[in-house]
Amino acid sequence: MLNNSISHIISSDIMIRKIGLYFLSLWLLFLLIIIITVDIPIYWGEDSQFIGINYLFSRNIVPFICIIALIIGAFSFYDFNHKLKGTPELAFKITEIENIDYEHLTFLTTYIIPLVCFNFDSVRYELVLLIVLIIIGIIYIRTNLYYANPTLAILGFRIYKVTGDFVRIGTRNNIVLITRDKLDKSDRVKYIKLDPNIFYAKKIKS
Repeated sequence: MLNNSISHIISSDIMIRKIGLYFLSLWLLFLLIIIITVDIPIYWGEDSQFIGINYLFSRNIVPFICIIALIIGAFSFYDFNHKLKGTPELAFKITEIENIDYEHLTFLTTYIIPLVCFNFDSVRYELVLLIVLIIIGIIYIRTNLYYANPTLAILGFRIYKVTGDFVRIGTRNNIVLITRDKLDKSDRVKYIKLDPNIFYAKKIKS
């Protein structure tokens, strides 16, 4: 019973982290939407006065929602960074390696850029955008594609698909590594497990 409860807590924690990283991956989209839709009337005359929070909010509902999403993404990155400061597990040696940084660009060109072209003056289009983001998010989380994150690329992270030689369990294939280091075949890395098949890795300097 206790083991089931612990497993449930761990699963919930992983799911929350994945959702947060999805928000983080859309940072650029949210920022562009704010630039496109923000509506703050500016008047420099002597009789100028503040229009009021309620009126300002009513003219900028979409930008305010995007700001909240940016804050969620920021908390997610803080949590991600905190996770990376955990205790690394035993090292393994990379026996095969493939750089898959192109998946950052694929996510950017497939999802983010087309979504910027929505008509944000129409409530119907805004609703469609929300539905599309939810559907993409469900796919993104269930398929563990949160590593294909253009925001992480901007922040200096690289992604690799590797085969690793582990001391205790032998060879494992199709491991995705998220790292700030440039990795090559035969490098040894320490890792922190983010998911069963997705690790944050640090190169062991020789």
